[in-house]
This record gives sequence, structure tokens and C-alpha cells, in this order.
Amino acid sequence: MKKSLNIAKWLFLPVLFVFFLNGCALYDKFFGEEEDRSPSELMDDGTERMEKGWYDEATEIFEKLKDRYPYSEFAVEAELKMAEAFYRNEKYDEAFEAYDEFERLHPKNKNVPYVIYHKGMCHFSQVSTIDRAQAHTLLAKNEFERLVKRFPRSEYANKGRRKTRECYIKLSEYELYVGHYYYKRRKYRAALDRYRYIIENYPDFGQYHEALEYLKKCKERLPAEEMRQERIKERKNSFWYRLIHPFD
Repeated sequence: MKKSLNIAKWLFLPVLFVFFLNGCALYDKFFGEEEDRSPSELMDDGTERMEKGWYDEATEIFEKLKDRYPYSEFAVEAELKMAEAFYRNEKYDEAFEAYDEFERLHPKNKNVPYVIYHKGMCHFSQVSTIDRAQAHTLLAKNEFERLVKRFPRSEYANKGRRKTRECYIKLSEYELYVGHYYYKRRKYRAALDRYRYIIENYPDFGQYHEALEYLKKCKERLPAEEMRQERIKERKNSFWYRLIHPFD
């Protein structure tokens, strides 16, 4: 019995030693070594983890760098990379907030065009199908237009222009979809208003001619009195009428 205990003791000691080493490593990781890491080491580690797709871990490291070394030369970069990690992780609301905070804190930073573009992309990445309300499309469009207006010569301005056009196309497609929805249900007044909105606001995005065709169909199906009111409305909105009656 005593011999068995001695054998068990000698077998247990290596296991205990390994556990001790692992325990020390874990302790260093969470309480010791981590505290001694320099800003550059944290930046390298966070960047490496982000490139490997470990976005949650990268976010934690960048946030730690930012909080622990707020006056470091790497602090501003950490703010930007934290936003990028959120964005790559498809956490678009968190990414937008991080980009927005960066823009507010560093309005003159050279990366602001990049930040505004990605603020737009945070919304654009959440755009739904045309049978859904296009709130994110509108918000994305506003960011892209703001980018182009503020930084027309930035490398991101051309990207912003292309995305702005895509937003306009999606918005016009949505209006056309809603117009057809009302038309099929014989709600010709509501449909007509949608088609007219497309014609007046999205003349260059592909839906113009179809909207014009259905506008004509709606007018043909409106009751006589509604059609008379519609003609009066169109006349009052004409250029010559507004020129002659500017205060009407």
C-alpha cells in the first residue's frame, strides 16, 4: 500500500509542476505580463489578431491600448483600428459609433475621409431589399454626399460618388415598388403620388420611363373629379404659372 502511494506521488508531481507552469502563464497573461506590454506591442498584437479574423480579441486589445495609453502615439491609431475591427466583424452599429467618435474627437485627422466613407458603409451594409423601408439607404446616401462635398478630391470621394448613385437607384426602386403596390390594389391616387415623386426626384436612375407610363395609367383610372383636381395641381406646379403667380 505504501509503495503504491509513493508511485502515485511521483506520478502526480510532474502533473502538478505542469499545472503550476500553466497557472503562472495564465496569471502573467491576465495580471502580470499584460501590464508590462508597451503600446507598440499591443498594437502589433491587436493588428495580428485582426488579420487572423479574431476580431473580438483585436477589439479588446485596441480598447486596452487606447484606455491604458491615451497619450501614446498609437492611441489614435488604436481608435481607428478598433472601429475597423467592429466593421470587419459586421458589427455595424458599434463600428458606426466608433467611427463617429473618431471623427468628433479628431476632426482634422487625415483619415477623416476614410472614416466618413466607412460611416456610410456601416449603413449601406445594412440596406434591405426593396420591399422594406430604406432608412439605411437614406442615411448611407447622406454620409456619402457629405464625404464628396467636404473632400471632393479625396481618394474616397470617387467611391462615395459611386455609392451615392447606388443609393439613389435603390431609393427609386423602392418608390417604384410602393407605387406598384398601390396600383395593384387600385389605390390610384396613392400610386400616382409615388410615380410623380420618382419623376421629380429620380429622373436619371432607370425608373423614370416606367414611372411615367404608370402615372398615365393612374390618371386614366382616376374618377373625373379627382382628375380635374389633378390637372389643376399640375398647372399650378408648372413653371409659367409659378412665374406669373409667385405668391399663389
